[in-house]
Amino acid sequence: MMSRLGRRFDGIGGLSGGGVTSLSLKMNKTRKANCLESLLRLSQHPYFGASLHILKVEIGGDAQTTDGTEASHMHYEGDENYFRGYEWWLMKEAKKRNPDITFIGLPWAFPGWIGGGESTPYHYPSITASYVVSWIIGAKQFHDLDISYVGVRCRIFTFSKILRETLDRVGLTDVGIIAADGNWDISTAMMLDPSLYGAVEIIGVHYPGTKTVQEALWTQKTLWSSEDYSTFNDDVGGGCWARILNQNYINGRMTSTISWNLVASYYQDLSFGRDGLMTAEQPWSGNYVVESPIWITAHTTQFAQPGWRYLQTVGNFTHGGSYVALTDGKGNLTVIIETMSHDHSVCIRPVLPAYNISAQNATFRLKGSFAEITELQMWYSKFDYVTEGFFTLSIGVDEVYTLTSVTTGQKGTYPDPPSSTPFPKSYYDDFDESPSFDEAPYFADQTGPHVFTLRQIITQQPIAWATDSDHTISIIGDYSWANLTVSCDVLIETANPGGAFVAARVSRGGESVRKAMGVFFFVMANGTYKVTNDIGGKRVLAEGLSGTKAGVWYTLSLTVKGQFAFGMLNGRVLWKDAVVLNPKNGWAAIGTHSFEFGQFDNFKAVVE
Repeated sequence: MMSRLGRRFDGIGGLSGGGVTSLSLKMNKTRKANCLESLLRLSQHPYFGASLHILKVEIGGDAQTTDGTEASHMHYEGDENYFRGYEWWLMKEAKKRNPDITFIGLPWAFPGWIGGGESTPYHYPSITASYVVSWIIGAKQFHDLDISYVGVRCRIFTFSKILRETLDRVGLTDVGIIAADGNWDISTAMMLDPSLYGAVEIIGVHYPGTKTVQEALWTQKTLWSSEDYSTFNDDVGGGCWARILNQNYINGRMTSTISWNLVASYYQDLSFGRDGLMTAEQPWSGNYVVESPIWITAHTTQFAQPGWRYLQTVGNFTHGGSYVALTDGKGNLTVIIETMSHDHSVCIRPVLPAYNISAQNATFRLKGSFAEITELQMWYSKFDYVTEGFFTLSIGVDEVYTLTSVTTGQKGTYPDPPSSTPFPKSYYDDFDESPSFDEAPYFADQTGPHVFTLRQIITQQPIAWATDSDHTISIIGDYSWANLTVSCDVLIETANPGGAFVAARVSRGGESVRKAMGVFFFVMANGTYKVTNDIGGKRVLAEGLSGTKAGVWYTLSLTVKGQFAFGMLNGRVLWKDAVVLNPKNGWAAIGTHSFEFGQFDNFKAVVE
């Protein structure tokens, strides 16, 4: 093993985005008991836990982007507010723990005004570029956060050039562009277009299966797996993460890998439940689980830093598994070995071809400047002594080792998390105790952002990345809830066709929210009501006159028990004996009939 150098190592990261995937972190009421501190330290503190080098966040766009909706900093043209959402808080907390952490912003969706009436945000690319750049400027001006890179998730490659020009025009020449945050197609375009080549600093791809293409290598650009993993975080998920962290470089020469998502801090029954490096999905109890991907990450991040270089001596073992070696150029050496079997390292995507692996001995010879190394630490907390420039390691199947001259690594200690408890069966919120973020505790906006009052605050359908519903909706509770009463005070602010609803047994959220079934009790500003079995309103269970109108507060109450449901308006039964055969269970929810202003107060859910 000689010190011939390969590519620069750019770090390992986590992604907070795809719709409120980290939201419950900030809702965690046990922060006074240091549980929140433990969560943040485990993911972001140097030389402790995952020790992530990169934090990538969503630039909120008011639309569903996988597991919910993140608020835009510009709901409307001319509207600017750089305190909406929780990503600012998360970045600042990360910076406190690691001042050297790298920040990346990426927009998934966009507020509707960006498109100027079109369904694409790139019809007026200069407006879109200015919108993205304003977020970067706001990060610095209001939060002292330096954004190092911005992602472009767009197959209209000319947008990267317009964004580069816009960044340069306002003096943000040091902010790099990662494109196209999808597949490798931009590589060929860059070879044919010198201005595009100059605009893009890093070619970023999603879920590459550890493989690159020749055209990307020909560009000689930095290559990243800018979104990867997205796998249930049990031990198989940990095996997936171990395999791709090594093999993304060995097979694809990708020098950074970023996990979607950072922390699974959202309702597990939403899309891609528990697909984070660790789990913290119960802010009401404070429970969290340090999953195996955290420690797999530490095998690399605690023993190699951005700016280190891979050695050219990297590769695959004869009987399966892989190894990479890195150096800081100052005499330190780190070798990471993984021997994950196929069935114990399957990622959610792409399909993993079959392969075999067996136990074996691996002998490493240290040459050049590394020949002077006489001792290496072997993690887990075990020492291996080097004799005359050689060392041999017996490695089994489904194992991960780090051999390093770095002595600062530690597993660290953290307090036991509170016990896991289900969502309270009786829950009330008057929305009067405002936290320092937009959403009410435990509510997860699925379509349309809501602010604390609780008010639905956009009136134009955004340009969605995932499939949005035509109705705004925010879910809460336990997906297992079956027999319950949901009540809430509602104020319809928009005349015909304005309306509001409460719901129970909501079956879907995330990117499939448009197909949600349940019991939805709508009251309308035109003096009518409708009870439907689906959020789209096609399966009508009951309907009639309600006398409701805009500008007046009403109390809605919905009770579902067994196969029957009834609803009350201001304490008076409005309809009853609606037959509900399916679904059998689901979340509670509130929302508006369309993208319109509406207010909510005194929410209550009681489960039998």
